[in-house]
Formats: sequence, C-alpha cells, structure tokens
Amino acid sequence: MEPSVDSKTPIEKIDPSWAWEPWKPSPAEPWDDARVRLLFRRGGFGAGITERKEAIQRGPEHALRMLYGEGSNRSLQKLEQFEQESDSLAASIRAGGSIDALAAWWMHRILFSPSPVVEKLTLFWHGHFATGAEKVMDSELMFTQNRTLRNHAVGDFRAMVHAISKDPAMLIYLDSMTNRKSHPNENYARELMELFCLGEGNYRERDVQELARCFTGWEIRRKMFRFNPYQHDDGTKEILGRSEVESGEQAIDVVLDQPSMPRFIARKLFRYLVCDEPQAPDALIEPLAEHFVRSQYSIRAVVDRILSSRMLLSSWSIGRKVRSPVDLAAEFLRGLSATTNLERLTKMLKPLGQGLFYPPNVKGWDGGRTWINSSTLIGRANFAVDLLSDPNTRFGGLALDAWCSAHGIPHSDWLDWLEQTFLSVPLSQQEKERCRGDSRGAVFALLARNPKIHLS
Repeated sequence: MEPSVDSKTPIEKIDPSWAWEPWKPSPAEPWDDARVRLLFRRGGFGAGITERKEAIQRGPEHALRMLYGEGSNRSLQKLEQFEQESDSLAASIRAGGSIDALAAWWMHRILFSPSPVVEKLTLFWHGHFATGAEKVMDSELMFTQNRTLRNHAVGDFRAMVHAISKDPAMLIYLDSMTNRKSHPNENYARELMELFCLGEGNYRERDVQELARCFTGWEIRRKMFRFNPYQHDDGTKEILGRSEVESGEQAIDVVLDQPSMPRFIARKLFRYLVCDEPQAPDALIEPLAEHFVRSQYSIRAVVDRILSSRMLLSSWSIGRKVRSPVDLAAEFLRGLSATTNLERLTKMLKPLGQGLFYPPNVKGWDGGRTWINSSTLIGRANFAVDLLSDPNTRFGGLALDAWCSAHGIPHSDWLDWLEQTFLSVPLSQQEKERCRGDSRGAVFALLARNPKIHLS
C-alpha cells in the first residue's frame, strides 16, 4: 500500500522512495492547468496561455521537454534562432559597457528563451557562485561569467567547477587574481569548500591553507585566465586526507570527490526547486545525491528527477516557496504575454532585493522568507502596479483590455483568471471580495497586496 501524503504531511514523514518516483496523473491529482503551472513555475518562470494548452494536451513528459526547448525540430530551430538574436543583442550591449543594460539583456533571455529551465538554473548558479559587479566593475567579465554559468547550467558539475575556478570575474571577486606563492590568498580556497562544494564542517583550516597553495600562480592577463609557473608553489600538498596533490586542477578534483559534495549540491537544488522550508532530512536528500553520483555529476539528471517527481508535482509542494523578485516579475510578464522597458524593470528589482549581477555577498541570496519584509512587501505591490500601468508595457502588442478580449477574458472573470494564473494558494471568498475593482488595473493592484501572490 502506498504511503498517504498530502499538503499537511510533515516532511520527515515522507518516504524517500515515494518522493522520488515519477509522478503519475490520478483522479485525485489530474494533469491539468494547475499542475502545468506548478511545473512551469518551479522549472522556469511561469508560462503563457498557449504554452499551458500545449503542455496539457501533450502530457507531463512533453511538458518537461518544453522547459528545455526540446520536443521537435521546430523547437530546436526556434532555440537556435533565439540564441543568434540574443548573441547579436549582447554584442551591441557589451560594446557600451553598461551593467544595467547587461541586466536588461539577461532579463530578456529569462522572459523569452525557449529553454526557460536553463535560465532558471543559470540564475541559481549565479547565486551559488555569487560574483558582484560592484567589485568586478567590468561588464565584459560579468557577461563572460554569465555565459559560462549558462553553458554548464544543466551540464557536468565537475566541468562547471573547473571553469568557474578559472573565471576572471570570480578571481577578481575573491581576490585571487594575483595569487603569489609567497602570500597565498585563502579566499577562493575557503569558499570553494564552504559555499560552492562541501558546506560547513566538512573541511579543516589546514585544508584551506593547503588548497590556497595549489591556486598560487593563477592570474588574469588581458581579461583572461593565465597560469604563471613562476608564482606557483609547486610543492606537494595534503588536502582533505589526500597527499601528493600539487596543481589547482588536482585540488579541485579532490574537493569534488568528497562524499559530502553530492549531498550538498542535491540539498541546494531541492531547496531551490521544491521548498524553502522546512529543511529536508538527510534521508530524503540521499536518493538525489546517489542519483547525482551515478550520473557522473550530471546536473540535468538531478533536476529532471526533481521536476518529474511525486515530491514536486504532488499537492505537498504547492505554496512552499516564496517567489524571488525576478520570479515575480518574469511570471507576471510571461503569464500576460507582456513586454516592457527591461532596463527600467531590472533597476526596479534592486530595491526588492535582487539586482541581476548584484548578489549581496559571496553567499548569494538567502531566498525564502528573507525576500519578504515590511519594506519589500509594499515595494512588491507597488512594483506590480507600476509594471501594469507603465505605458511601455504591452500585452501581446495590445493594451490590456484588448488583450483580454482577444483571449476571451471578460472583466467579470478577470479576478478568477488572475487567481488561476498567478496564485498557487486559492483566495478565500472574503479575499476575493476585497479584490473587486472597477478596472482590470484596480483589480490587479488589490490582488498584488495579498500575501498569497508571493507564494509559488
């Protein structure tokens, strides 16, 4: 007999073997618009009406492929065309050297990429391998790092760590661009173990010192990584119980081979995709970690396991994440087929706590409840209203009323449509009464003040 799990089941009572089995439709939990919206919110940034209809008609497996821009030759052609257009746009922006323009370019990708899961994971890794433009002060290097994160976002984690360890923006941010054998800098060595791969308590101070020696001679010349053998400490080191370690590359592999690494990464992906809190017990994370190892550190293997699982697609996970500011903005725009001034939009996200290319520190964004306080709650509501009322915002190229008419959404159904599209937790009848307004904009403004709009 299968264990019974509902929205109120304590996380420690959930059977891991149940959690990570593929979700299957049932009379109690059908494959419907609500389930599609859940998948596209967690694996991307929401979905428009057309995408949702296709996902419902074609089923869960096809919907997952849609998140990658896969499923047909036409999908691949669309993806290739988007990348060409994005590269062209990026080239003109990079020539100007503006980080604000670069943030707008990335927001354009978040909104329009045929592979939203890749952008979702690029944003995750940007917070994981956090690097801030306020210290790097070079838009070209920030673009290069962003491209590196995207290229590896759902790929080989080992290759990603090796690439980010030689990334010029990262070397600048963690003070490793002139790492000399006479004065090894410990910043990157420490964060590689504590924040990027292993977590606290899984290394010693001596390991930090020895690892820092391995990275001596790693420099930047002409905005590119360069190894300087004359500044490298070529003596052997002992790291995490392994002796005969000499180079930075060898040292990275030693760190990646630690048994705590797959558990650490699996736990962070679980929190990002499934629920902010409570913390999952080790037994629930272990199958994901084992899957990560068996797949030879394939990020996509773990992400797909999560996104297709009973744990995520059951009613248990609904409403258990707080939308980040980027999630909030992107889901509004994608759900309403909207376009707007993206440079203005990304600037508006900073006071809400999430400026693209500006993580708060090397730990990245804490997420979850930290997105919400008395200031950001008001700011989020005002942001939503400003977004809708901005004359630069168009809905499928139309004014809002015209777009709603084109999609058969009368004013009398507008609140219900907004609730079904953007909320994961239904409104009470009393809450609905408080959201009644004379215009679509007024209804949207009232809904934006309801705390439930922040839950995913």
